[in-house]
Amino acid sequence: MPIKVQNNLPAKLVLENENIFIMDENRAMSQDIRPLRIAILNLMPLKEDTEVQILRQLSNTPLQLDLTFLTTASYTGKNTAQSHLEKFYMTYEDICEQKFDGLIITGAPVEQMPFEEVAYWDELEKIMEWSKTHVTSTLHLCWGAQAGLYYHFGIQKYEMEEKLFGVYEHRLLHHKEPLVRGFDDYFFAPQSRYTYNKREDIMANEHLTVLAESDEAGVFLVMSEDGKQIFVTGHLEYDRVTLDKEYKRDIAKGLEIKKPVNYYPGDDPEKTPKLSWRSASNALYCNWINYYVYQNTPYEW
Repeated sequence: MPIKVQNNLPAKLVLENENIFIMDENRAMSQDIRPLRIAILNLMPLKEDTEVQILRQLSNTPLQLDLTFLTTASYTGKNTAQSHLEKFYMTYEDICEQKFDGLIITGAPVEQMPFEEVAYWDELEKIMEWSKTHVTSTLHLCWGAQAGLYYHFGIQKYEMEEKLFGVYEHRLLHHKEPLVRGFDDYFFAPQSRYTYNKREDIMANEHLTVLAESDEAGVFLVMSEDGKQIFVTGHLEYDRVTLDKEYKRDIAKGLEIKKPVNYYPGDDPEKTPKLSWRSASNALYCNWINYYVYQNTPYEW
């Protein structure tokens, strides 16, 4: 899929080196079609890594996407250069009068805090409320999924005894839903979190459907009845070494952390991690773009 990004976005060069087609602004302007407008609210601390991961997943359909990266105005992290944010990112106030075909809300390392104590919670509430009328479909990831379930449906999150960390097997519950077309009956997905949503809370809401879950990791994929809100509790966008970097970073800090499960061959952190979730990731993002964004969005907002 041709992804339209700013000409000098660093992620563009990374993906082009992977032989992924990224369309620059000049070429996009020469094509007489309406690209799908996708906003990405990037709440992760290492924003450039997340840019590459998500752009990689959005590169597998023939549709042209016009991407807008968003960050919070009420909080600025210390892990991404301010110059990068000023050059490539916008805030809610910049786009609040605009309409988008799709929105992705990423995870964030704030899950052990009550939602209302997160520095940018009020701003995130505005964005999630705005998405009801200005976005065709929103994809929420990890903490972003917990935040969305809480804001839109009042679903609480709960603390785990220890961090859920590794690659877990999940099973499909609804094979005929377009969002999971191409999925196997069982598939793997990375998880990295300290909190969870109770299955019974979600199942009790008549507007929500659980599409996939895991005996070890719990509920994984949830969708509202109209597909306007989709929640993924894990990280199908992660690349091969993301969990490895997280594990070795925490070890270097002297933190107590177990090795990610089902990840290293022979459970040996010196070996190259196994990549076992790419096909599920490709299917999820392609299906979301096609069936819940492209097929449902008006040609003219």
